[in-house]
Amino acid sequence: MYTIRKVSKEEAAVIHRLGTEVYHTTYTAILSPAQINFMLRKNYSPEAIQQSMLNGQDFYLIFQEETHPLGFIALQKKSEDILRIEKLYLLADSQGLGLGKKLIDFAVEKAKELDYSALELNVNRGNKAYHFYLRQGFQVMKEVDIPYYDFILDDYVMQRLVR
Repeated sequence: MYTIRKVSKEEAAVIHRLGTEVYHTTYTAILSPAQINFMLRKNYSPEAIQQSMLNGQDFYLIFQEETHPLGFIALQKKSEDILRIEKLYLLADSQGLGLGKKLIDFAVEKAKELDYSALELNVNRGNKAYHFYLRQGFQVMKEVDIPYYDFILDDYVMQRLVR
């Protein structure tokens, strides 16, 4: 049995732990060690996660048996019509179990509840999750190269209609 629930700011350390583990397994073949370490410090410290929460990101954990967190999703309003998936990560041994689809379905329901017409996300162009998002009904809207401190984020911006 899997459950999804909202994360409190006191649980930021759980997101930090999961994000750190997933980042090392997901991005080692795509990003340099320097960029991985920078991104983890900049975006996944407990303090950075709490700041993201204060800035409007809602984090949700997916659990097995309510005691074992397997991954998370972060959602944020982008505009009157678009809900952004800012983060979606699963532990490596939890991938392929349908949990990513459960998180996407959860985001779709949240978007519908809030009367948004689309979900949006960015995915690194070298990330194999790109193919997963295509299977979930997302389409590439554009390719972007985003300067981010000393690095370039080479992403696809993808959207999926929810109505």
